[in-house]
Amino acid sequence: MPNIHATKETIVMEAPILAHSPWHEGEIALQKRLGVETRMDEIGRRVMRDHLIDQHREFYPLLPMVVLGSVDRDGDAWATLRAGEPGFLHAPDEKRLTVELPREPTDPAEAGMEDGAPLALLGIDLGTRRRNRLNGTLKRHARGFDLGVDQSFGNCPKYIQLRQARFVRDPSVPPSVPPVSSFGLNAAARALVAQADTFFVATYADLAGGRQIDVSHRGGHAGFVHVGEDGWLAIPDFVGNRFFNTLGNIALNPRAGLTFPDFSTGGLLQMTGEAELLSEAPEGVPLDGAERYWRFRPRRSVWRADALPVRYDLAGAG
Repeated sequence: MPNIHATKETIVMEAPILAHSPWHEGEIALQKRLGVETRMDEIGRRVMRDHLIDQHREFYPLLPMVVLGSVDRDGDAWATLRAGEPGFLHAPDEKRLTVELPREPTDPAEAGMEDGAPLALLGIDLGTRRRNRLNGTLKRHARGFDLGVDQSFGNCPKYIQLRQARFVRDPSVPPSVPPVSSFGLNAAARALVAQADTFFVATYADLAGGRQIDVSHRGGHAGFVHVGEDGWLAIPDFVGNRFFNTLGNIALNPRAGLTFPDFSTGGLLQMTGEAELLSEAPEGVPLDGAERYWRFRPRRSVWRADALPVRYDLAGAG
């Protein structure tokens, strides 16, 4: 395994941060390092919304799967994937998204999905590479929950591996295989991470206005995430939209949650731990197109075999 040790990056926050900025101080600090803070301020004011536009309201009911990010009572972040027949996501109005899902007690992310909790959501269609992110406050009801919209914005389709979905069982039927929890990563988990071309990451920051959670997609060629012998994962950050939602959160708060799906079996490897921004490429793992790197050390991991009732067949690289 390559040595992934590298220097931890220190982000210097510059005050004051304007209260009406579309970005928080961690995101702005990274944008300033690239000299794009003025441009991103302009873009942010156009694309960051406190409601769902019609295009996104029409998008969500098409999806067979959604990505969620939550924080449990211990402050640990978790990312998860949940599936349902298209239509389980729908927007009754522009200020809320209804998510019709039963509780899933075997999912560690459920601990952060109580009534009134902040939640992040990513709607992503792997068959078309469309995606929309939002975060807000969860309100429980008999059919699942509503997510009141605090922020909603679109993302570009880059780095999404094209896949086609197919259900293998009724999504209302829970998985029959119990979860397996461990500290760190065993050999099977390391192998899954080492060959993955996709994962999802949940991060959060406690801001003056309250806790803001984000959940995001990360993709690349198979093997783009490197597992060090010391257990740290080294992760490249490719050129993107300069929003820095994930890395900006990490600059303020190291807690993060990653989930690596096994699209062929429906299994999910979920982990929570600590993340760091790196000031240089880790030794032995530079990748073409990577602008910066970060790393993650799993503290607890949960393997949920057959967690998803849907399978995704690879159709093309993003």
